Amino acid sequence: MKNILLTGTAGFIGSNFVPYFLEKYPEYKLINLDLLTYAGNLENLKECEDNPRYKFIKGDICNRDLVEFIFTEYDIQGVIHFAAESHVDNSIKNPGVFIETNVTGTFTLIDVAYKHWMEKPFTYKKRFSHSELTTSRHSELDSESTLPRFHHISTDEVYGTLNETDLFTEETPYAPNSPYSASKASSDMIVRSYQETYGLNTVITNCSNNYGPKQHDEKLIPTIIRKCLAGESIPIYGDGKNIRDWLYVLDHCKGIDLVYHTGNEANVYNIGGRNERTNLQIVDAICTILDEKVPRHTRHPELDSGSSYKDLITFVEDRAGHDRRYAIDATKLENELSWKADEDFDSGIVKTIEWYLNKYE
Repeated sequence: MKNILLTGTAGFIGSNFVPYFLEKYPEYKLINLDLLTYAGNLENLKECEDNPRYKFIKGDICNRDLVEFIFTEYDIQGVIHFAAESHVDNSIKNPGVFIETNVTGTFTLIDVAYKHWMEKPFTYKKRFSHSELTTSRHSELDSESTLPRFHHISTDEVYGTLNETDLFTEETPYAPNSPYSASKASSDMIVRSYQETYGLNTVITNCSNNYGPKQHDEKLIPTIIRKCLAGESIPIYGDGKNIRDWLYVLDHCKGIDLVYHTGNEANVYNIGGRNERTNLQIVDAICTILDEKVPRHTRHPELDSGSSYKDLITFVEDRAGHDRRYAIDATKLENELSWKADEDFDSGIVKTIEWYLNKYE
């Protein structure tokens, strides 16, 4: 049994990842370290709480004593690091929290991992490897390697904003525009430095906007659904023409799985859905589906049968520093590791709406 430390998996992406990973890998025990801030909810992991291969620990990734205890107590042999402050609006209001969690927290985790797994730079402890890595700063792992790996989950927002035609690749220069994306870019650089300076086995994945079950209510898609059902105004920033590339959360989980197990050491992999949509297209699609599934007049009898949820759309003042377009080129992941998204936006959004209808009803 190999113990893997997962961080922040009571949040959106992590809580979809844990049940998927538990079912697929019976040889793993998963240790979940999560502070349960506003974005974390143990209800998201209700299905896992009785699994003997799952352990929840409430705590802060910035608490070095706790992180060291977990590595020693459970002899952690891999890390998949989800934990992050991720709400851009909150980063604008309170950037210090984002620097503390995303930068200091990532440093604490990777520094403890380095000291637990390695004797010195480029030399893993004998019990983790049959041979010492002393010949190259970029020694490649063979498929049978037992070396522990640190997998850092990041975001496409570190690349900044795009023009109308280009795509983010793994070679796109970093140009973060919000305190959130700046803190994530900083954490990426910390992970890179431990690869370059110490030879720690690391990989980084940068994903596009996720959607699907268990997302926090404040995010765009849950907000649209919730506001529709409540008959409240649907707030859309600016002119609604900001473009994002949307990735169904389970497809992201499968990409993380592939990169963690088979991705090349010291590599970055972008995970994107090839589903570009403006915010206006997103709200239009959701309202159209809800008009069919739960017509507005059935919830509010005072309205006539021609009333649409689209009537609730309201434009509000744009977010400060709002990037215009993100879009990921996932060719490297597709070609090297044979990843392919199972859901396009049309299929994924129906599954997502059905899940939220059950939640909100």
